[in-house]
Amino acid sequence: MLLFNDMADSDSPMTLSELNERIRLAIHASFYETYWVRAETSDVRINSSSGHCYLEFVEKDELTGQIVAKARGTVWARTFHTLRPYFENVTGQTFGSGLKVMANVSIEFHKLYGYSLTVHDIDPSFTLGDLVRKKQEIILRLKEEGVFDLNRELALPDLPQCIAVITSPEAAGYGDFVNQLLHNPAGYAFYPKLFPAVMQGEKTEESVIAALDRISQHADLFDAVVIIRGGGSASDLYCFDSYLLAAHCAQFPLPVITGIGHERDDSIVDMVAHTRMKTPTAVAAFLIDRMDGQTGLLNDLHQAVCTGTTNILAVYETDLKLLAARFPASVSFLIGRSRTRLLTLSSQLSVTHLPIMEQQSLLTGTKLRLQSLSDLLFKNKSGELDMDGQFLKFVSPNYILARGYSLTLKDGKIVKRAAGLAAGDAVILRYADGEREAVVQ
Repeated sequence: MLLFNDMADSDSPMTLSELNERIRLAIHASFYETYWVRAETSDVRINSSSGHCYLEFVEKDELTGQIVAKARGTVWARTFHTLRPYFENVTGQTFGSGLKVMANVSIEFHKLYGYSLTVHDIDPSFTLGDLVRKKQEIILRLKEEGVFDLNRELALPDLPQCIAVITSPEAAGYGDFVNQLLHNPAGYAFYPKLFPAVMQGEKTEESVIAALDRISQHADLFDAVVIIRGGGSASDLYCFDSYLLAAHCAQFPLPVITGIGHERDDSIVDMVAHTRMKTPTAVAAFLIDRMDGQTGLLNDLHQAVCTGTTNILAVYETDLKLLAARFPASVSFLIGRSRTRLLTLSSQLSVTHLPIMEQQSLLTGTKLRLQSLSDLLFKNKSGELDMDGQFLKFVSPNYILARGYSLTLKDGKIVKRAAGLAAGDAVILRYADGEREAVVQ
């Protein structure tokens, strides 16, 4: 405090640089050690020529997310050269903005650039713990939403041939995958369709989700979705721990198979996928093996059908041989039994021959008697018909008219009495040879 009291007692004003220098000396006198500080990285920039890393450290309110403290930071090239690869290897995360870190810093105050922190070390275990915490929070959220196991519950087709592939077209892993799939030893037909996407960096989440959306529009054309990329550092794969990307994969209507190219830890996308393989070529081998499995089942069925058919034919052959052996004896037995029955019937026919002849004679006599009676009856009836015909002839009006009689008709009816006529009535007189009209007077 004496330093500032001296300044206050001086009558001559100080320049800004003098004031800043005094502040620098005061800070250096009070904060000459290094300190471990918890903060979040922001605006990380690496100078490509010098190798120095410039960034800001910020502290945010845990409830509102508002920045409550900020300080410039610098990691000099010599320190950054060793610190960065160690940090990324341990955490599996690219050193950049948005990371919660515990940094060992010294406090600097430059009369031109002001207050800043110089980074001497960063504890990766603190960041790793934060990343693990975030990862566990995402996993728990997916489970609470009931989508974590959805994709694994889908049935992968027995013959997965039409494959939607999400990857970068320039990725070496994509070429290896397609080459192994299309040139499989068994010659199975596969139909991979590429949906290009960025597979590294901040745009990975957005790009892969867009590819999934394009596939979903034609989901009925594909059997499965494959997400692959070549090898890379663990930090390159942190984007596959994204909540949005994992949620899309978990709820996708087709089985998702991953071959993202890392073995040490599973990403969240690996966890929610239907099947997780280590590399793109391992995914191709998995698809080929599945086809091999179905081929094996078909071969087993073919063998079972052949064996079953052979056994059935053997049983029928045995039965036929037994029938062939028994056939002559059975036929001889049947012939003998039929011969005996024929002899029996023949003897029975010879015994009944005489009664049959008697019945035939009786029938012949009956036939003659019936014929004679019918002739006599026909003559009698013919005579009766002749007499009836003569009678009808004699009573016929035409016969009576021919004898000189006539008929008087009034209004189409025969007049039987004279009282039925009055003077002036028109009548018709019918004779044997015609009719005449008349009027009664």
